[in-house]
Amino acid sequence: MKIANTEKALPQSGVQDADIVYVEQVEGGATRLMAVYSSELPERVGPVRSARISDLHLLAQFGRPAFAFSGVQSKMKKNIRQAPSYDVSQENGGSAYFRAGPKPIPYNLYADPRDLLELAPGATGPRDIGFRFGDAPDGGEPTKSFTAKWPAASMGFTWSAKEKRWLASFDGRPDVSAEGGRLGGATVVVQYAKTTRSKFHDSLGHYTPLIETTGTGRALVLRDGKGYDARWSRPSEGQGTTFTTADGKPMTFAPGQVWVVLVNEGGPVIP
Repeated sequence: MKIANTEKALPQSGVQDADIVYVEQVEGGATRLMAVYSSELPERVGPVRSARISDLHLLAQFGRPAFAFSGVQSKMKKNIRQAPSYDVSQENGGSAYFRAGPKPIPYNLYADPRDLLELAPGATGPRDIGFRFGDAPDGGEPTKSFTAKWPAASMGFTWSAKEKRWLASFDGRPDVSAEGGRLGGATVVVQYAKTTRSKFHDSLGHYTPLIETTGTGRALVLRDGKGYDARWSRPSEGQGTTFTTADGKPMTFAPGQVWVVLVNEGGPVIP
């Protein structure tokens, strides 16, 4: 599900129940979330926002999942139809989508993922996408916090020994969920991926970033109060993304929610 990730959208609903939370750059250097649900399905997720081309490249590794979003620009509709996913967007989702709360449009659109899954009975179930979980590997540098930066946004993650997870901040302020409590994950993967200009752009002429999530690159994996230098590899879109330590061994994640924070290799950039 695509979720708004700007000041006007906060606090968000249902993010704490996702198995994986991707943070992606969109037009103007802002960010948007793509939350992947399998273990838990909350009653409400949102604010739901529109899809981007990088979503489709990420989703291919999940087989044919149900993909929920509020809409897509007309030039990209062909890509949505051809993608290996079930389109359960607002256009097709009927009463699974609803508006609620005091936020103005477009920040008041929510969806019930359980109702959405009923519209995609053939959606692919859980599958191996390359992640490995287990005890922490040797090494790692003690790390209290890390801040990921984009041209117009930042997200920080601070280790909480009490909660045994990384607590999220947005633009320097605690990132609190609508249900209460801080957002954040047991593992935070900062994945450095080349960000280029796609052929798509918004109504203001800002080009949509294309995040290259196939190939190889470096990563910083945060778990258990430590940071591990790692490498990521994804040979093709139909395959998952594996992470290895500096000595080539599998980089294991802590059990629990994983945040994959996609940042440009080489620093923040508006393509």
